[in-house]
Parts: sequence; structure tokens; C-alpha cells
Amino acid sequence: MLKHYISIYYFSGTGNAKRAAEWIELFAKNHHYNTHVINITDIKNIIVAPDSPIIGFCYPTHGFNLAPLMLKFIYNFPRTQKNKRVFLLNTRAGTKLGKVFIPGLSGVALYLPALLLWFKGYKIIGLRPLDLPSNWLSLHPALRKKAVVQIYSRCKNIVEKFTGKILSGKNVYRGLLDLPLDIPVFPIAVLYYFFGRFALAKTFIATSECNLCNVCIDQCPVKAIKLIDNRPFWMYHCESCMHCMNICPQRAIETAHGYTVLLWWLGLSVIPLYFTKILLLHLIPNANFDLIYYLIMALTGLPLVFLGYKILHFLLKYRWFNRLIAITSLTHFKFWGRYKAPKNL
Repeated sequence: MLKHYISIYYFSGTGNAKRAAEWIELFAKNHHYNTHVINITDIKNIIVAPDSPIIGFCYPTHGFNLAPLMLKFIYNFPRTQKNKRVFLLNTRAGTKLGKVFIPGLSGVALYLPALLLWFKGYKIIGLRPLDLPSNWLSLHPALRKKAVVQIYSRCKNIVEKFTGKILSGKNVYRGLLDLPLDIPVFPIAVLYYFFGRFALAKTFIATSECNLCNVCIDQCPVKAIKLIDNRPFWMYHCESCMHCMNICPQRAIETAHGYTVLLWWLGLSVIPLYFTKILLLHLIPNANFDLIYYLIMALTGLPLVFLGYKILHFLLKYRWFNRLIAITSLTHFKFWGRYKAPKNL
């Protein structure tokens, strides 16, 4: 006899977190538990099922933080009036070097939502990082298919063991073991949330290979892509989940590496340094150099990124410029590849 026992909420870009939620669902159903798996992008009003004493959250790690959409979802999650139990599973950038599986880092991706849910009255019974294949193609090429399959097979076994312990009433706090490694990257997680994610959203372009099939727009999990001047345009609430880049049939979606490096160098180094020296020489000679420098960088950096992206989008209509941007992007070359999650695991 099936019992409605678990509700699992997930957000996923390239499919890693979704697959982890499906593994939990499959294991639970094989052990006679009824399980609901819910994509949070399909939810308008959050309603917690009264007959689900166990609630799970599966999501990717972005910038050593949980995906901002999931953070907002958990922040708005209703308080509990009953003793409901919660587990958190974050997928993070795992890789493989030879025969060695190399883990990623969670940063605050487990601890921050756990704290929020604890304050809301939930009992935290599971904290589990899962080192599925790193898929942040803006920073590195896709892993080899063989490595991806091996990492997936290993992680499926980990999820099954984790789920078995949770269903048997045990608490699993594996994520706490990584705390000494996660603490040093906490500042990066904060910078990512308040600055980095907005800047990264302005690195994506569609080259002249784009045939306006609208697949990226239709399938964007957070609806962050729209057409401007007959070309895809990425808005600030883009999660940098890489879904669009990996599903584009024409491989037309790129990260503008060359342009971005130049723009960020100007906005985060050259311009702040220039104006800091001007201020110290002529207006406030006794001021603290670092304080003035970082203040100017904060005031000019993001606006320059926004303006630079507007200019980039405008200039992409010229074929010679479009070609220049494409060949200065690492994602343009075949060796960089695209990430494909295994379908049979």
C-alpha cells in the first residue's frame, strides 16, 4: 500500500538537480512510498501538502550559493505548524581526473537554506552535497562523455544510500564535513549573489548562426531571454544555468569571453584606478586608497557592464563584429563542447 510520504521541490538548468530528484523518487517508489516531485518554476502559489511529513529540496550550486530562484522559493516557503522534516541536496561542480573523483564546493548552498527553514520551524534531517558533472560552460569546456557517465553512476549510488537512510528515520549531515572548505568561499558567495550573477547574465550572446528558432526563449527555466531587434537578449534575472547554451540546435549561443574580459578589465580595474588617483591627488589626498577604489568600482562596475552589453547587443547586427566576438569566445570552438546529461542513468 502506497503512502503519500515525500514532496520534493527542485530547480534545474542542465538537468543534474532534476535527475537527483528523480533518483530519490524512483528509490522511494520502489520501497512503497508515494512521492511528488515538483519543478518550482511550475508553481505560482506554494502549498505544502499536509500529508507529506518529509520535504526535500534539490537544486544546483551557483557561485558557491544556491540558485537565486531556489533561495527566493525557500525564503517564501510557508512556516510549519507541525513537525515536518526537511532534507537539502545541492548538486555542485564535480569532475574526474584519471581515476580520482574530484568534489566541488558548496559555499553557503546548504547552510543558508537550512538556517532559513530551521527558523520557519522545520526539522533538518539531511544535508547532502552531490558532485554531479560540472556544467558551467562559461568557465570550462564540457567534460568527456565517459567521465560524465562514470560520475553519474557514482552519484546515483550515493543518492540511493542517502534516500534509504532518510526513509529509515536516520539523519544525514554529510554536508557539514565540508564546512572547513566552504567557509573560505563564503565571501565569493555573497559577491556572486549581489554582483556576480548580474554581470554573468550579461555575457551571453547569439551569434549569426542563430536562426531565431526560439528554442532558448521557450525553454528558459526562468524566462530570462527575450527578442530585441530580432536577436536573443539575456536579462538580469538570468540564472546562468547554461540550459540555453546546451540545447541550442545551432550552437549559436556563446559566452563573449574576449569582450567580457576587456569590459570587466576596464570597469573593475582601469576606470576605478584612474578616478581613485584623480581624487587622491586633487580632492581628498588623505583618504584611504582601498576604500575609494572599491567604492568607485562598486558605483561604476555594474552600470558599465549593463551599458557594455547594450552596446554589444547593438553591434552584433554587423556581421564582421559578430564574427569577431564569436572567434574570441572559447565556447565557439568544438573542443569546448556542450554538456549532455546521460539519459539512461
